[in-house]
Amino acid sequence: MIRDKRRLDPETGQVREPVAPAAEEPEVAGGDDNAFAGDVGQALPGDGQDEAPAAEGDGEHPDTQLAADRLEDLRRLQAEYVNYKRRVDRDRARDRETGAATVVEALLPVLDDLHMAKEHGELAEGPLLAIAEKLEATLGRFGVERLGAVGEVFDPAVHEALMHLPEADLPEGATETTIVQVMQPGFKVGDRVVRAARVAVADPA
Repeated sequence: MIRDKRRLDPETGQVREPVAPAAEEPEVAGGDDNAFAGDVGQALPGDGQDEAPAAEGDGEHPDTQLAADRLEDLRRLQAEYVNYKRRVDRDRARDRETGAATVVEALLPVLDDLHMAKEHGELAEGPLLAIAEKLEATLGRFGVERLGAVGEVFDPAVHEALMHLPEADLPEGATETTIVQVMQPGFKVGDRVVRAARVAVADPA
């Protein structure tokens, strides 16, 4: 197309009014697979530029593992405390028995004298009898137990036979070796024998 751009009309000699150029229609890309849609720089859906959200790790959360570790520590401390308490209770009972046994060993001469006095009838009545009974009651509160009595079956674990009397009278119905005389009573504290009872025994006929 040829446009006459002269400002003067060659026929009339007048100045021509400028004619506004016709607006050109934008070219539309037709059917191009690589064409953009929308603003420049905006990625098309499905072009592979959208980032997928980061997947969470398969491992446990750190707080969960920390809680498990603390629980295991607590269980271990509790087990240690239970074992400690058992050991302390056992040692306390053993120390108590040891202390009581030490006292009984120191009082053995006094207890033997009281036993001999009772055998000879000197503790039938009076203040001395009350003192002897209070002493034995006090020792009993600490787990002290007297060993040896006439008529008991002889037990070598807690009795010591000093004499064997074949002609001694036994309790009716006795079928085992039996104590017929107590020369010195024995004493034990808990399972600990402080002194075995020294006795005379006899066998059934």
